[in-house]
Amino acid sequence: MHSHSSHHSEHSGHSHHSHGAGAVSFDDERRVARAMFLTIGFMVVEVVGGVIAGSLALLADAGHMLTDSAALALAWLAFRIARRPPDMQRSYGYHRFPVLAAFVNGVTLVGIVVWIAVEAVQRLNNPVEVLGGVMMGVAIVGLLVNIVAFRILHGGHKENLNIQGALLHVIGDMLGSVAAIVASVVIFYTGWTPIDPILSLFVALLILRSGWMLVRRSSHVLMQGTPDNLEPDEVKRVILQTVSEVDDVHHMHVWSLTSGHPVMTMHAHITNSANQEQILTDILACLKQHFHISHATVQLEYGKCLDEDGCETGLKCS
Repeated sequence: MHSHSSHHSEHSGHSHHSHGAGAVSFDDERRVARAMFLTIGFMVVEVVGGVIAGSLALLADAGHMLTDSAALALAWLAFRIARRPPDMQRSYGYHRFPVLAAFVNGVTLVGIVVWIAVEAVQRLNNPVEVLGGVMMGVAIVGLLVNIVAFRILHGGHKENLNIQGALLHVIGDMLGSVAAIVASVVIFYTGWTPIDPILSLFVALLILRSGWMLVRRSSHVLMQGTPDNLEPDEVKRVILQTVSEVDDVHHMHVWSLTSGHPVMTMHAHITNSANQEQILTDILACLKQHFHISHATVQLEYGKCLDEDGCETGLKCS
């Protein structure tokens, strides 16, 4: 008969509900909203300019800006929703929604690339007449608008995946505008229209890289992957070094609720069960101090691990 006592204690650090974090997301949210209104406003100008100039590059860029506006609206909505308090259905609250928004943004970026590529190939086969002057004017204004939007978003928090997603869309737009300006200059002076789809393909490749990176990073969080800056073996080593009563750490799971909010569960085997409260306090302090993990659930064990070989208790596990 094994003598074991299992002491389960949970500590939920609510640091991510602090006013600091709230102010951070509110600032980011305002930035995204300003960039969104700018983008929507100019998109209308670009559609009109594209139709007048007969430039597919401008219409393509306007199409890009339409998805950008949707992406920024989604990012803005994500900030609003993430502030909702947890409920019985969603015990972690809505912190994951911005990551989901970032994932959707990444997928749309990849979709835009496919669309630009198809359009460009068609235009290379069937060149269209373009009014270089009008195209140039609209493209220059577009670049200025994008620079303003970029500066607004760039002041936000870079580690936030949602802000990253919005920034990537705006950068894609800036590149689109630069390409449209270069193409318009070439068309204006030489009348060589294939430059337009050729440059749009170049921009598409740059957008593809950004989109793919965003999809990869956000899906890693959604799949509950270990945060990049955390090494489970290192966490284990530091705990064993710091808390002398702990002689083994197992069943360790580390993941991100959202960017910058690591969450952790683990079993810690202790040599002496006399002062469990103090040992638990030491482990949680160690996690917070060394790894910035303020939301951890730690199960202390003295004797045999209850989860080994199914169930150690005489009860049947459902």
